[in-house]
Amino acid sequence: MCGIVGYVGPRQAAPILLAGLEKLEYRGYDSAGLAVIDDGKLQVAKAKGRLQTLIDQTENGRHPAGSIGIGHTRWATHGEPSDTNSHPHLSQSGRFAVVHNGIIENYQALQTWLADKGFHIVSETDSEVIAHLIEYYAERSDDDLIDVLIKTIGRLDGSFALGVLDTKRPDRFLAVRKASPLIVGIGSGENYIASDIPALLPLTRDVYLVDDNEIAEITAAHIQLFNLDQEPIEKDVYHIDWDVSAAEKGGYEHFMMKEMAEQPRVLGETVRSYVHGGQIAFGLAEFSAAELKALRHIHVVACGSAYHAGVYAKYELERLTGIPVNVDIASEFRYRNPLVGPDDLVIVISQSGETADTLEALKESRRKGARVLAILNVIGSSMAREADDIIYTIAGPEIAVATTKAFVCQVTVITMLAHHFAYLLGRLSDREMADCCDELLQLPALAENVLQDMSLYQEMASRLYNQTDMYFIGRSSDFAMSLEASLKLKEISYIHSEACPAGELKHGPISLIEKNTLVVAMSTEARLAEKMKSNIAEVKTRGAHTMVVTTRALQSLFQGVADDIVLLPDARPSQLPVLSVIPMQLFAYYVAVLNGRDVDKPRNLAKSVTVE
Repeated sequence: MCGIVGYVGPRQAAPILLAGLEKLEYRGYDSAGLAVIDDGKLQVAKAKGRLQTLIDQTENGRHPAGSIGIGHTRWATHGEPSDTNSHPHLSQSGRFAVVHNGIIENYQALQTWLADKGFHIVSETDSEVIAHLIEYYAERSDDDLIDVLIKTIGRLDGSFALGVLDTKRPDRFLAVRKASPLIVGIGSGENYIASDIPALLPLTRDVYLVDDNEIAEITAAHIQLFNLDQEPIEKDVYHIDWDVSAAEKGGYEHFMMKEMAEQPRVLGETVRSYVHGGQIAFGLAEFSAAELKALRHIHVVACGSAYHAGVYAKYELERLTGIPVNVDIASEFRYRNPLVGPDDLVIVISQSGETADTLEALKESRRKGARVLAILNVIGSSMAREADDIIYTIAGPEIAVATTKAFVCQVTVITMLAHHFAYLLGRLSDREMADCCDELLQLPALAENVLQDMSLYQEMASRLYNQTDMYFIGRSSDFAMSLEASLKLKEISYIHSEACPAGELKHGPISLIEKNTLVVAMSTEARLAEKMKSNIAEVKTRGAHTMVVTTRALQSLFQGVADDIVLLPDARPSQLPVLSVIPMQLFAYYVAVLNGRDVDKPRNLAKSVTVE
């Protein structure tokens, strides 16, 4: 959520800041702004709404002039979207400018304290107090700004990534983080900061990953990191190996469509990273049979779509390993005093590796002695630096807010992990493991098959896009995929949608079914198909329009009760969860497009939820 960029060097800063902010639009925002130092004074431009408004206001960065600056896209948490509430925020005298990602929990107490000291608060935000605190401490000492910044952040409760400009030092800016992502880009005669990698891809591939309570001092020629004792820190340079084109649309109308089309390729890259010679091996996450047998429970913790992958993980891990598995939404897990300890494995799932609640759940689990395995897409993210073990999905940059390719890679990694654990426990033979590996290697071609005929999903969407309510049902692993299908639809089309276990229809949801209400049943498990047929008949007799996502082997069972049947290619059980969710991604996409929605940047949503 929100985005930060910063630049210092010989070039005009504003165009570079705007270009960086464009690369961060996917994170979600409702206003944008930038500040540069020109002739010893801060020049600020802000605009509510789309970034294009700020681009037009500054004539594509032709003004304000200046070769050092910071920029920000804001996601409103305190105070409505407005020019006044947009960042950067200035200190009272205009000496300092600050951009902030995160939430300052004690901002109201700080506002009162600052007002007593004669400072006038002009915005409704929690961020403005930071600029005034910096000025307060700077005015009362001859300390360097690094000392001042350390005193300032000592007053802040909450999370923050900050970029700070000082007109008395127009050759440098400072940055610091606590529980909010921040990276420093290394250039040639110029340097940068950003809250996420895509902002820096056109500028540099070499970065420093800033950790909590580290301060970066950045000039055009020099970068130095310090801890809070002002001791210099030597850090390894992290090289970004992403292809720049991976963060571009590449001729597609939307990033979401591009990323759906990339699913066969990234599934193949993910599988081939871990499947070799009929075996599965995770280089950064190795377990022994003894360690697995000693586990009391496995806890899976995640948010959003990653939570749906976690629901699937519960079914798959319990089925194959026999180990009890709990699955929790991270924001619930971390506040209920979870009963985890040294005999437990906690698996956290996150595309970005920065999801605030999941990150805190990870830290809490480690404090209690549990081993933590993270399934992540972003190398070097905060969770990657905190977890005991890591398995990466090889999905590449995902720009659309609604996840597609990262989700199917998460599901595939979970399938591999469950089979790997089962094999280590002696519950799978060599032959069964080799068969599983073959099935995984075939998955990309099967996904390509599903994506071949877009017209099927366009046609269904053209008949059903004007629904006001849609319901998704499933059993077992199909329920996990129905959760994801429902979320995809609601988040990009703004149509009300719910998912429930098919057996729960009678316990409430069926009362909402009316004539022509769309009910989508996901049914790929033969052992549960007859029960699903009965559920479909229940809603059909109440006037529902019914759609079934199923296999060719089960097609005849649903003819007569389903108005629409989406047929999946012949596939094995290990392949079907991924194959069943792809048609629903496409259906949701076309429904959203036909309703005129901004598919890549749906309202009120952010790609990476880095605040609680």
